[in-house]
Amino acid sequence: MTTQEEFEAASQRAQQLPSKPSNMVLLQLYALYKQATEGDVTGDRPGGFDFKAIAKYDAWTSLRGTSKDAARQQYVELVNSLS
Repeated sequence: MTTQEEFEAASQRAQQLPSKPSNMVLLQLYALYKQATEGDVTGDRPGGFDFKAIAKYDAWTSLRGTSKDAARQQYVELVNSLS
């Protein structure tokens, strides 16, 4: 199980990656971080032409039902694979 300290350290490392990940990986990182820190997404899906917000919302929604602990573990593993 990943500790909160490991998660926070991974979060710091994610900000200092040697190269910028692809947009899909960035969405994964975002969604896992949000799921790990806040749990399931709330609120309505953004509308209109805010495609970035829609993509982020959809990525987070795809993790609905994932526990905070599981999301934290997956986030750390993803960051470790990118470092």
